[in-house]
Parts: sequence; structure tokens; C-alpha cells
Amino acid sequence: MPGHRTKGFCASAAALALCAVLAGCGGSGESAGGGRIVLRYTWWGNPDRAARTEKAVALFEQRHPDVRVQTSFSGYDAYKQKLATQAAGGDAPDVMQLDYRQIDQYASGGVLLDLGRQRRLLRTESIDPGLLATGRVRGAQYAVPQGRGTETVVYDVQAWRRSGVPLPGRGWTWDQWAGAMRALAKKTGRPGGTDPGQSEDAFEIWLRGQGKSLYTKDRGLGFTAADLTRWWTFTDRLRREGAVSPAEQTTQLDGSVENTPLGRGKATSDVNWDAPASGYGALVKGGVALAPMPSGANGTPGQYFKPSMFLGVGAHTRHATQAAQLIDFLVNDPDAAKILGATRGIPVNEAIRKDIGPRLTGFDRTVADYQASLEGTLKDPPQAPPSGDNALQTTFQRDYDQVSYERMSPRTAAENYVTEAKAELRS
Repeated sequence: MPGHRTKGFCASAAALALCAVLAGCGGSGESAGGGRIVLRYTWWGNPDRAARTEKAVALFEQRHPDVRVQTSFSGYDAYKQKLATQAAGGDAPDVMQLDYRQIDQYASGGVLLDLGRQRRLLRTESIDPGLLATGRVRGAQYAVPQGRGTETVVYDVQAWRRSGVPLPGRGWTWDQWAGAMRALAKKTGRPGGTDPGQSEDAFEIWLRGQGKSLYTKDRGLGFTAADLTRWWTFTDRLRREGAVSPAEQTTQLDGSVENTPLGRGKATSDVNWDAPASGYGALVKGGVALAPMPSGANGTPGQYFKPSMFLGVGAHTRHATQAAQLIDFLVNDPDAAKILGATRGIPVNEAIRKDIGPRLTGFDRTVADYQASLEGTLKDPPQAPPSGDNALQTTFQRDYDQVSYERMSPRTAAENYVTEAKAELRS
């Protein structure tokens, strides 16, 4: 799953809809010499995820000698743009890693295969029904979750402890989080954390803590301009006080931990997803720890377990059977799970999760323990966002940039965003 701060290009739903009429453009999949089938499998991630994935793929090829898997990966922003281009050209990979916010767009655009046709090969009975449902669009299963993740406040343990500010814990509220950011800034001389105003994901968690949602069940906006004004007024005040990162730092965020204020030693904490937070280990000398996301004032949690990412099959693949076998292997095979660990989040297969949990080490174990501490306390995940949301992430960040550079008031920016969002969702 990407961080909440990606600013990558995204093709519009209208462009993707062209794929529905491009079945004659060749599709994905080919045959290699000696009769071996070639599957194209693409994902985003860091070098650690790539090394583990290549090892797992090698095991799959060993068990399926008639198949060769051609792999490719990149950082999330570049991946997102490339996949959108491939999809719009009718050349989507056979198997592709997908973000939660891409499912509706690609399913509606005719890019993804209905995996219900592959029930015999692709087992889903060991996946939590709530998580599995997030890959469903209009009753059809277009994607299968591969890992389970959740957001976290990741922090520099040594710096936070040295400051004397009480460590974060379960049940803290957004007001308590803000107080901690202010106290950390005063004690350390640097912002307490990254400004979360630019993050649609953080806003969603704040909204859910108020008993609201980002989108309604009928795929409209679940909040008003007044709600967004409150959020941006809250974060803008913290930025003006120096409690969170300044505009010139937050506008440089590109989805990598290396370019966050925490990763660059310019803040004590960050709001991110749990699995990608492993990247801070090599950047923060004192080590990092994970704390729950703040809750609403009355203790209502906005945080939820979300598929960290999905796997889908290109609608025009020539090798749907082998593609389904690869996904089944990556999601359900115990040996693959041992190789992959928690690099894509904790496994969604419940039996595998229980089996490998005690054997996880390093940051994988940190993520597993963090998620275990939240079991039974979070609400079900929302349905996958409507297709327009993929573009609206960029709009959300762009409009908040206007606030953080003091070119617009929170109210004006919020009203602009809601107007654009409604238009995007109607298109």
C-alpha cells in the first residue's frame, strides 16, 4: 500500500474506459521458447520487497515449469503512471499489484478480469469477508487483497523519549496528538511530525472518528465543505505554530520514506502505513516504533484494517488460468508466505497469519505485534472508493498546498475541493 502522500499522475476513468473496446489490441501474455507461457507481473515497492518477491516467484516457477514470470517493479508514483498508461493502451500486465483506490477505476474501465471465473483455482475462503469485499465492484470480485495493513503514527523512539513528552498510546485523541506535536516541537526545536493536512487518508480517519465517512454507499461525498474546513483549519494552525512540517517540506513528499521530514531527520514522527514504515529503520538511528492513529474526541476509532494492496488480472490476458494460479500461490501458499513475510502487510489468509506470526522477526514482527494490539478494536473497512477518488487524491493535496503556502484560507480551499470532487464523481 502506498503512503498517503503520493502525488503521481493518474489516468482519468474516461481514458481507462477506452480499454473496454481495445480487446483487439493484443492483450497481455505471450509464449516463450520451448512452449513456456510468459506471465507479466508488476508491482510497486522498495528493494527489500523486490528481493522477496523474486524469490517467491522463483519458487512458483519451480512448481510450474511450464510458466515463466516476467517481473518488473518501481516506486509507487512511477508505477501508478506506467500502469495507467498501459491500461489506457489495452496492454495491462497479466498480474498486477493494485491500490485500494484503483479498484473501481480499473474495474469500471474494463481493465480487470472478473476473478469469480477462477474460483476453482483462486481460493478465498480463508480471507476475512470484510477485507475480501473491498476488492468487489458491483457484485463482482475484481481483485484479491494480498496483505493487511493499517495506518500508524511512526516515531523516532530515541528522540521522543529524550524529549520527556509522554509516549503515545492506545486511545489518544486528535487533540492529544496535537498537544504532543506542540510539546515535541518545543523540546526538540524541530516539528513534531509531518503535516497531515495534505493526506486524504489521514482526513478519512479523522472523519470516521467523527462518525462520518469519505464516501457514501452510493459513491457520493460523505462529508461537507464545513467538515473539510475544520480539518484544514486544525492542521493549518499546527503548521503556523511550527508543530508540524512547513509547506516547503510537505510539498516535496513523493511516496518514499526517504523524502519525509522524519526520514530526513527534520521531524520526530510521521503518519504512514505500517508496512512501508519499515523503511525508516535504515534512516532513523534511534529506531522507530508504531503507535495507533488518534481517535475522535469521544474515543470513536477512525482507523481500520485495510488491504495494503491487491492483486488483479488483466481483462485481456491470454493466460487467465496461470495468472489465477500465481495469485493463489502468493496469497495462500505457506512457503510463499514465509518468503514474503510482512513486506506487503500481514498476510490476509488467516491460517497463514496464525502460522507465520510467531516466526516473524525484525520489523515484520513489529508490524504483526502492532496489528495484534488493535484486534477487535477497529471498525470494518469501507467499500473501495469510487473511481474518481484516484484523481481526487491529487486534487486534495493540490488544494491543501494552497492553504499551507497561505494562498487560500482553509474555507476557500475546502469549498473549491468539494465543488471539484462532486464534479469528478459525476463524470
